[in-house]
Amino acid sequence: MRNMAAKKKSTPLMEQYLAIKADYKEILLLYRMGDFYETFYEDAKTLARVLGIALTKRAHGKSADVPLAGFPYHALDNYLPKLLNNGLRVAICEQVEDPKLAKGIVKREVVEIASPGATLNEKLLDGKSNNFLMAIYTKNKQSAIAVADVSTGTFWTAEFPSGDLVDNIMRYQPKEILVPEKEYEALEVLLKNHVPAILTRRDDWIFNRDFAYETLITHFKTHSLKGFGCEEMDAGVSAAGAIIHYINENYKTRLPHFIRLSAINFSRYMVLDESTRRNLEIDWSAAEGKQGTLLSILDQTATVMGGRMLKQWLQHPLLEKNAITDRQACVGELLQSKDVRDELFKLLRSVFDMERLLGKIATGRANGRDVVYLKESLKVLHPIKMLIRENGLNDLQKLSDAIDELPDLTGLIDKALVESPPLTLQEGGLIRPGFNSELDELRAIAENGKDWLVQYQEKEREITGIPKLKISYNRVFGYYLEVTNVHKDKVPERYIRKQTLVNAERYITPELKEWEEKILGAEDKINQIEYKIFQEVRERVTGYTAIIQKNSRLVAEIDCLNSFAMVAYENNYVRPIIGNHERLEIKNGRHPVVEKNLAPGNDFISNDTMMDLEKEQIWLITGPNMAGKSTFLRQVGLIVLMAQIGSYVPADSAEIGIVDRIFTRVGASDNLARGESTFLVEMNETANILHNATPKSLILLDEIGRGTSTFDGLSIAWSVVEYIHNNKKLHSKTLFATHYHELTELALLYPRIQNYNSSVEEWEGEVVFLRKIVPGGTDNSYGIYVAQLAGLPSELIERAKEILSNLEANELTPHSHKPRLAARRAGRNVDQNQLSLFPAEEPSRIEKEIKKMDINNMTPIQALQKLDDLKKLVDK
Repeated sequence: MRNMAAKKKSTPLMEQYLAIKADYKEILLLYRMGDFYETFYEDAKTLARVLGIALTKRAHGKSADVPLAGFPYHALDNYLPKLLNNGLRVAICEQVEDPKLAKGIVKREVVEIASPGATLNEKLLDGKSNNFLMAIYTKNKQSAIAVADVSTGTFWTAEFPSGDLVDNIMRYQPKEILVPEKEYEALEVLLKNHVPAILTRRDDWIFNRDFAYETLITHFKTHSLKGFGCEEMDAGVSAAGAIIHYINENYKTRLPHFIRLSAINFSRYMVLDESTRRNLEIDWSAAEGKQGTLLSILDQTATVMGGRMLKQWLQHPLLEKNAITDRQACVGELLQSKDVRDELFKLLRSVFDMERLLGKIATGRANGRDVVYLKESLKVLHPIKMLIRENGLNDLQKLSDAIDELPDLTGLIDKALVESPPLTLQEGGLIRPGFNSELDELRAIAENGKDWLVQYQEKEREITGIPKLKISYNRVFGYYLEVTNVHKDKVPERYIRKQTLVNAERYITPELKEWEEKILGAEDKINQIEYKIFQEVRERVTGYTAIIQKNSRLVAEIDCLNSFAMVAYENNYVRPIIGNHERLEIKNGRHPVVEKNLAPGNDFISNDTMMDLEKEQIWLITGPNMAGKSTFLRQVGLIVLMAQIGSYVPADSAEIGIVDRIFTRVGASDNLARGESTFLVEMNETANILHNATPKSLILLDEIGRGTSTFDGLSIAWSVVEYIHNNKKLHSKTLFATHYHELTELALLYPRIQNYNSSVEEWEGEVVFLRKIVPGGTDNSYGIYVAQLAGLPSELIERAKEILSNLEANELTPHSHKPRLAARRAGRNVDQNQLSLFPAEEPSRIEKEIKKMDINNMTPIQALQKLDDLKKLVDK
């Protein structure tokens, strides 16, 4: 109502603003006014708050003071990232006609809508990470996502069961997610605290399958989507169409570098859920950010394209043996020669980000330097191919032979553009001499005109006797003669006064104006022709979009493989044997991150892993804190992951049976924002594992049941191990680290459970952590010793030892050395008279006999006889 009232009383300028703003109600509108972008009303308050700039007021017509905030137009690139990083969408409204030629109010239009997931602003783009926009659509318990990177033209879609939605969103870590209005609230709850992306509501009709299908075939200029392999993907088409509609709406034009839609089959890739990504610290560490991650160790890529691809490889470990071994073969070839690796790295360093350069060129945002950078990158492709071919890298050559060097395109750019073009496009200096005859003629005129000006200045100095007379230029008056007041009396009558200054006068002459028209006319035409030629070159480049994008992918892949080889050589990694079996055999495996971050002089203690589904399905690993249990679990998971992206691994040898999923439950964490305690988070993650793991999965469990009371936790941990062992649908290889040394008794009961421990040595009252995983269980957690190392008071430590002794005294059954839990679980194989850790479910034989006794009717002899019988039962 306030805006309507304001509209009735406002100036024509505000009327125009309010009319435009009505179409962008939930978007911050930057309204161009001369040299400033201005905002009004609530937008002004938001802008001032986010940017920390002044909020002012201004009266417009008869309306009350209007809140106002703005900034100079040339500061847009500095301020826009701040706005988008605060989750705002921003509509950029420009003046679309020359104010000098406007009749009345200057015409304005929104030329672009910037959003976190659909930006081309370089300050918002991380070179080695994609900036993903995602759309979600669900139909009949089947979910679909579509993923796009506006800066590179990457465009994928996939369908999958709705239960996998969060995990598949996490693969791509989108900055913005488009969701249908009807699903917004449910998705907001589902994704809250999981995905740090803004959710953007879109009208439901945009996701209509028919509308989305028409949007896609119109964009791609095809009759169907069969060529993209997604003709029958109803939900996938709906999501993909919503993305193209959104991008076209944002950029007000078709984006020609979106030339294909790829259908992704997630069944070809390992699933890594949110918990596993976090616990294995694959590409992000809560403590160290990008440092201290597996990505930081593996990434020695020379190009940003390679860096982005490597990150995607880590999010999509392979499940196909041939695809894995193809990558391994290329890494093996590169390992043979350090000189080849180094030379290849050097060549790759000369390749700019071809994908994003092409994105700028295709969207009309590139300057001359961007086109030259692309040309220089294309020129490097030939020596890369020759290096691979001449050194007999046959497997890698299969990739390099597919590279198209595009000599015609590089030749055109070489001939057309100067070596170092200016940053601006409208002021000339872009095109080489000799490329265009008309341009050369105009340049000659302009050059001759400038020579004439120099000669004319000297001539007028001689004629007038004014030694400091000079010819200058500005945009208002053009060329003029300037004479200081000291020589004002020498000015001839033919000079026409144009401007009076404090210390000088400015004049023109008919001759000077005539040459000004020639010079400026030539310069204007030069700038126009140069810009037209540049646009033609830019269009020619855009015509090669498909080939340049293919070249970019091939170069990125070669870069990733070379990075694997460099890392393998530097860190003494080996090629793992990949099989379709369920065995997991690692000889002297090491944690790839921990070993690189040890203090100088400290060697990483390696460990073996030998698991299968017949004898060693579950490893129960006991031992003290600080002894390396958690590190061991994580290193096994990381080695498997590395093997399945085609990397060599930190071990003396390894044989990896392909794993469909890696599950982890590690450490203590809570989610207070969702009202979830540490224990509830632990149980949620455990439930996810037990519901989704298969016999081909690898489960890493660290300290199950520690978030609740001892008996509750022990009972849950015991049951979880039994369930994994006995459930045929589960039956997964499992590493189970625990402080509950009572669980070692499970190995007495189940054939595929084996006890291991992280060994320690006690010497002269001290405990030495050997960090070696060895067969056998342990009955000591050394927790009190760790507490002592932490500096707890000595009196407290001594009392803890007394309490521990009392507790341990009751761990065995009274008449044997068999542990109570195993004795209880063994059932009929255990003497029913023996006492149990748990209350008996029915009376013992002794209790039954006592209840049968009729003491009042027994003689003394009968009583003694009965007592002797009971004693014999006890003795048994």
